[in-house]
Amino acid sequence: MAHTFEELVEKQRGADQAHATTQALRTKGDPAAYEAAWHVWRGLAQDVQGAVTVHAKEQGVMRAGVELEVKKAVRHPE
Repeated sequence: MAHTFEELVEKQRGADQAHATTQALRTKGDPAAYEAAWHVWRGLAQDVQGAVTVHAKEQGVMRAGVELEVKKAVRHPE
C-alpha cells in the first residue's frame, strides 16, 4: 500500500509516543503493563519501517534518506 510522506510522519509520531509510554512504564514496577506497551511500540515501529521501505521503493530513492527525513519532520519540526 502506498503511503504519503505525511502518513509516514503520522505513523512515526505514533511509534514515538508508544515508545515514550514504554519508557515511562519501565520503572513503574508493573512488568505486565511494560510488556504490553513494549509489544504495541514494536508493532508500530515495524509498521513504520515497512511503510518507509515501500515508500522509498515507489519513489526510487534511498530508504535511509526517507527514514531520516521522516524522523526529522517528527522530532525537529520547523
